[in-house]
Amino acid sequence: MKYIAAGGPDVKASAVIQGCMRIDALTQNELDALIKNDLELGINFFDHADIYGDGICEEKFGQILKVEPSLRDKIILQSKCGIAKGEKNNYFDFSKEYIIGAAEASLKRLETDHLDYLLLHRPDALMEPEEVAEAFDQLEKQGKVLKFGVSNQNPMQIELLKTCVKQPLKINQMQFSVAHSCMVSEGMQVNTMFDGGICRDGSILNYARIHKITIQCWSPFQYGAIEGTFMGNPDYPEVNEALQVIGKKYGITDSAAAVAWILRHPADMQVIAGTCNQKRMRDIVKACDVKLSREDWYWVYKMAGNVIP
Repeated sequence: MKYIAAGGPDVKASAVIQGCMRIDALTQNELDALIKNDLELGINFFDHADIYGDGICEEKFGQILKVEPSLRDKIILQSKCGIAKGEKNNYFDFSKEYIIGAAEASLKRLETDHLDYLLLHRPDALMEPEEVAEAFDQLEKQGKVLKFGVSNQNPMQIELLKTCVKQPLKINQMQFSVAHSCMVSEGMQVNTMFDGGICRDGSILNYARIHKITIQCWSPFQYGAIEGTFMGNPDYPEVNEALQVIGKKYGITDSAAAVAWILRHPADMQVIAGTCNQKRMRDIVKACDVKLSREDWYWVYKMAGNVIP
């Protein structure tokens, strides 16, 4: 397993994160086996959100910690908040009251006294940074949250938060895969008429590298706005063939090759793998053992339909 200092030099975080969005479908025994398998593979980072399974995912994970509390010291526990469920539709809420209430509810469900990381899930257009700062200060002072971050935010949104928030914001979750590669395309296709040159995220990748923010990549096998996986998808024959070739060359599976493509970037990103299949996770983590050559990296990028000027 590859480890990085996610959020600070005092942190030893696995490059592959176990995403917990789907664990509500598991029995307690299946979840226990999943966590034990992750730990054996060197995965020590577990990503939650209050909205996953309407809280059931956190509850099930919490029951594991309740039965075996010694596990808590072996893992890095992260959750997210800010997506509120309304009568008409979901909406976003970064108010002080909501953040504190959501964090405390997550702690209760997870059967723990603190979160290692709390992230703001999706941008709230009505956000008042003063309220976020007050919430973070209270949660930190009470020892309920150790570190803070964001998710799906661009540099200016982070800068706005920083006008009031005193805690370092050292994590940002962003969708990223070889088939959803906006973060790198905008830089490579700068000053061209190609669609990839359009800046959709405010150059968040360069900003993150400058400010030592760890990008956590979600949906590493997806394309579009969560439209589905490109792995084995007949609409993506070229990149699937390329990943199979790369997999054979480096002795890993095509899924691991897709993850290795992400980890090859020097930004020291983490990859969130939401699979609950233990064998697939064992295959995926082998991506940490290889380093794609520059030529191979660019070839896979091109085969995903991206333009190399």
